[in-house]
Amino acid sequence: MSSYRTAESVSPKHPDKLCDQISDAVLDAYLAIDPKARVAVEVVGGHGHVFVVGEVTAKAKIEITPIVKRLAGDVKLRIKIVHQSSEIAAGVDPGGAGDQGIMVGYATAETPEMLPLEVMLARQLNQDLFKKWPHDGKTQVTLQDGKIVAVVASFQHSKGSELQATIRDWLKNKSHAKNTIIYTNPTGDWDQGGFDADTGLTGRKLVIDNYGPQIPVGGGAFSGKDATKVDRSAAYMARRIAVDYLKKHKAQEVYCYLAYSIGVAEPVEAITRVDGKVYPVEGYDLTPKGIIEYLDLRRPQYEQTARYGHFGNGFTWDS
Repeated sequence: MSSYRTAESVSPKHPDKLCDQISDAVLDAYLAIDPKARVAVEVVGGHGHVFVVGEVTAKAKIEITPIVKRLAGDVKLRIKIVHQSSEIAAGVDPGGAGDQGIMVGYATAETPEMLPLEVMLARQLNQDLFKKWPHDGKTQVTLQDGKIVAVVASFQHSKGSELQATIRDWLKNKSHAKNTIIYTNPTGDWDQGGFDADTGLTGRKLVIDNYGPQIPVGGGAFSGKDATKVDRSAAYMARRIAVDYLKKHKAQEVYCYLAYSIGVAEPVEAITRVDGKVYPVEGYDLTPKGIIEYLDLRRPQYEQTARYGHFGNGFTWDS
């Protein structure tokens, strides 16, 4: 029976990714002045407007306007930042998780990055095309039985014929390309993109941020959240555990599942599935504090994660 797998990637100029980057750039700025800052910032942008909203508790304020201008250009900006809820803080201050949630980590021996092949191909193609057309854009790669059978690419300010030729050159270096059908700018060449053409929102590209559509998505969005939010920190830890178990067991595929209750430090679930066999997670401090210290999550480093995925890019939780 044939097996199809498809994944997509979007460029850093895609409106959703612009919002992710602004959220994480704001987080980085707060961590630079206060490593223990509590930050939960989300962004909506589009059509000349950007709205930054969220909860922050930090030792000092930062200038958000220059961050937005750097990433989004000349837009009308509205900011609404308040302190973290005292009721949430009451659970986090003693070291508990900042929210309930389920986090899924994954690693596979299929690629050097330990990510699914279709995810890496869509990302690599997007990165290559973005070098030539540094604008809003999307790629999509479909595999059938491990062979590339279809590629879709749409990039702002590109010509479909030039995209087609560039992708054909890219495919020449791929041993698993087979009679590949290529679709470039399928509805026609386009010049209006980014916030000029569409609205973006933080956290709307969760599947791209994670492991592609074949792997379950557990918790919420990552961008704009400091590491007391287990949506982010425990997801990173689950990836690290999956990578460790993949290497330890010389496995082909590992899933790691962590689940938390708000205000409680220890997870209510911590298991791995290694090539189908279930093991308990052992030998790790899985409290938010333990994860933060182990993965060094209090330093500014997050804007980069918001560009091309949070896994497989050589971050601390990938190795």
